[in-house]
Amino acid sequence: MADRADSGKDDSKPAQNLALQKNYYFCNNKQNQLNMKAYVFPGQGAQFTGMGKDLYETSPLAKDLFEKANEILGFRITDIMFEGTAEQLKETKVTQPAVFLHSVILAKTLDNFKPEMVAGHSLGEFSALVANGALSFEDGLKLVSQRAIAMQKACEITPSTMAAVLNLDDKIVEDICASIDGVVVAANYNCPGQLVISGELKAVEEACEKMKEAGAKRALILPVGGAFHSPMMEPAREELAAAIEATTFATPICPVYQNVTASAVSDADEIKKNLIIQLTAPVKWTQSVQQMIADGATSFTEVGPGKVLVGLVNKINKEVETISA
Repeated sequence: MADRADSGKDDSKPAQNLALQKNYYFCNNKQNQLNMKAYVFPGQGAQFTGMGKDLYETSPLAKDLFEKANEILGFRITDIMFEGTAEQLKETKVTQPAVFLHSVILAKTLDNFKPEMVAGHSLGEFSALVANGALSFEDGLKLVSQRAIAMQKACEITPSTMAAVLNLDDKIVEDICASIDGVVVAANYNCPGQLVISGELKAVEEACEKMKEAGAKRALILPVGGAFHSPMMEPAREELAAAIEATTFATPICPVYQNVTASAVSDADEIKKNLIIQLTAPVKWTQSVQQMIADGATSFTEVGPGKVLVGLVNKINKEVETISA
C-alpha cells in the first residue's frame, strides 16, 4: 500500500489531458463552423444579353463547356446568350439553361471554389447541385432543359401569372390568398417584406387588390409567362419527376439548403424528392438564408448573372459579408 501511495504517479493526468484535447478540438471545430462560406445561385430573371461571353473568350475550360452545352441542347444557346435580344432570352426554354450555364461554368472557373454550403433560388437549385457535386454538368443541363420545356407547356394550359407584394406581413399575404375563390398562393419568400404570389390570372388580380387594401406598399403583376411554384405547375411536376427519378445523384461535398425545406440536405434521395416537390411548392429563400446563417454562414457569394441574391441576403441580414463572383 505504501509503495502505491508513494509512487508519485498522478493517474488523473491522462484523463485531464484527454479532456483538454477534446475541448480544444470542440472549440476549434465550433470556430470553423462559425465562419463558413456559402455560395448561392440565381434563378430565372437574372439573364442579360452578353451573359457568359467574357468566360467563353478568356477560359478554355469555359469554352469547352459552352460548346458541350450547345451539343446537348441541340441548338447554339451561346449565340442567344452572347448576341440575342432580350425577347429571345425571355423564352423559358432559353432562359433557364442560359442562367444555369452561366452560373455553373463561372463556378467551375473560380479560384479556390470550396463551398461549405450552397443554395439556389428556384432554377438556381440545379446550379447549386452541380456546384456541390450532387449532379454532373451534363445531367444538370438536361434536367434544366426538360424542366423549362415542361413548365412552358404547363403555362399554356390555363391563363396564369405571378405578382410581387411589398411591405405586407407574410401571414396577411397567406390569409388573403386563402380567402380568394381560385388558385393563388405565396410562391417566393424573397426577403422580409417582399413576397411573390402565384396562380390563376383572375385570382392573382383579385388578391393584389385585397393586398393593397390591407396596406401593401405595392402589389404588382410581373411580366412572367405563368404561375411558377404553384399548383398550376402540377403537369410540369409530373413530367419532371420521371426525369429526376431516372437521373443519378451523388452524395454532395457539402449540404444544399433546398427551397422546399429551408434546411441542410445531403442525402441524394431526399434531394431528389425535394427537387420534384419544388415546382409546385414555395421558394423559402428568407428561411433558407436565415438557417444558413444559424448554421454558421458568415459569407455569401452569388455565382451567376446579376446581383439579385446578394441584395436579398443583405435585406435578410445586414451583418453577413456578401460578394458577387
